[in-house]
Amino acid sequence: MELERINQIAERVAGSEGLELVAVEWAGTPSQGVLRLVIDRPQGGVSHADCQAVSEQVGALLDVEDLVPGRYVLEVASPGLERKLYNPADYQRFRGRRVKVRLRQRIQELPGRRFQGELAGLENGVVSFRVDGETLRISYDNIAAVNLKVEL
Repeated sequence: MELERINQIAERVAGSEGLELVAVEWAGTPSQGVLRLVIDRPQGGVSHADCQAVSEQVGALLDVEDLVPGRYVLEVASPGLERKLYNPADYQRFRGRRVKVRLRQRIQELPGRRFQGELAGLENGVVSFRVDGETLRISYDNIAAVNLKVEL
């Protein structure tokens, strides 16, 4: 499967709709699965109509170019309220927000691999978090997932 080419197509379509492509994910086997596109609107939310427009356009282009072998389902969705941070730029964009973190490997300063805190940014491959009044610095490579935490 040509994920890079799929990414280029989805990025072009999303951009033409005033949206940004956040992620392209494949779940399943090489011959059958789900191709998930995550889109966002830089200034505001993503509507059902946005998802439908991107799905129809990308689906048609993928069918014409035959980039996904076998059977697949195309899903187009917003990142949601507790969105995952997908790339280094997200760590700057959401600086100051409360997050949930899951590490690849436990570190000495924490009792486990999961914690919550405030995202303080990313610099030189190190992500900083404020946890209980202390600043915690963790290698970007040791982070399995970071999701925004909804604060009510």
